[in-house]
Amino acid sequence: MSEITSQLVNKALSFNTMSDSTTVLGIMSGTSLDGVDIAICNFMYENYKWNYKVIFTKTYPYNYEWKKKLSDVFKAAATELTQLDREYGFFLGELAADAIKKSGTKPELIASHGHTVHHNPKEKYTVQIGHGACIAAVTGITTVSDFRSADVARGGEGAPLVPAGDKLLFSKYDACLNLGGIANISLDHKEQRIAGDICPVNTVLNYYAEMAGKDYDPDGSLGKTGKLSENIFNKLNNLDFYSVNFPKSIGREWVETNFLDILEKSNDSIQDKLNTIYHHIVFQTGLIIKKYRVRSILLSGGGTYNLFLLQLLQENISCEWIIPDSILIEFKEAIIFGFLGLLRIRGQVNCYSSVTGAHHDCICGAVYK
Repeated sequence: MSEITSQLVNKALSFNTMSDSTTVLGIMSGTSLDGVDIAICNFMYENYKWNYKVIFTKTYPYNYEWKKKLSDVFKAAATELTQLDREYGFFLGELAADAIKKSGTKPELIASHGHTVHHNPKEKYTVQIGHGACIAAVTGITTVSDFRSADVARGGEGAPLVPAGDKLLFSKYDACLNLGGIANISLDHKEQRIAGDICPVNTVLNYYAEMAGKDYDPDGSLGKTGKLSENIFNKLNNLDFYSVNFPKSIGREWVETNFLDILEKSNDSIQDKLNTIYHHIVFQTGLIIKKYRVRSILLSGGGTYNLFLLQLLQENISCEWIIPDSILIEFKEAIIFGFLGLLRIRGQVNCYSSVTGAHHDCICGAVYK
């Protein structure tokens, strides 16, 4: 930990009012637009180690109106974007209030990732809508939001943020691999936590499944019936992004202008494109696992349910694949963002410069009382 970071932590700890056992509600919305994941957990710090207990979880699917708003928001003008930021914040606050009522418990803190609209760390900006002030206003509970901005301002990628939670809550595994809208991995290397985005997963799989009249590719059945296109496969693997070392992250802009651009220029069938994407995911994941000699991997994210993807991973990558229960598969990121919010309130580092490439470790998140 740098001297600057130590000073920040020591100063912040003097204002710490949270106990060593705290109930937190975490909110997560991913790029795949499946819905809003909420997890209420009790986090306990005992014997110099963090543990957690899940109290309540629920996914609130987006209706057609919200899915369209979030799909189109990246094209919004400043006024419209600002308005939707607040509207979505009140929406998240209402979902949080519903979860609190259903759970029968009142959290001491809410932590919300928000929904990413723009992410371009090279140009020093990232935007997640769902204003924390609105969540706090609806629920009456202190809320932490906007986790990425502070790291991006310090020269970091602002992503992934989950590795701090991986290290402190799931350290018994060599690596944690999330197969969500984007695949990302987190692991220890040379006594430092490193992480990064690997490649698009559900963001592009769902895109082509919808073209075939489905919300997603159930069990990978559409892709399984297709054939690998060597032409597309080679072009995808030759994208500049894959030659860059960690830390690195993927935003919607990159997916559309680079990844999808290659696929859209091809006349291959939807099934063949899907099959090729599956093999691309496995190929890029395998390169990372082999490079860092990973022996055991904890899986999470919706892609863990995709039987075809899982089959390809197990057949082509030699390591121990740990598939947890459905709560951890579906809600690991919501659990961890709740935990990151708790670290923010305690004044403890929740974002590692070794992961994001920032100038120094950071205590990220805007707090709304």
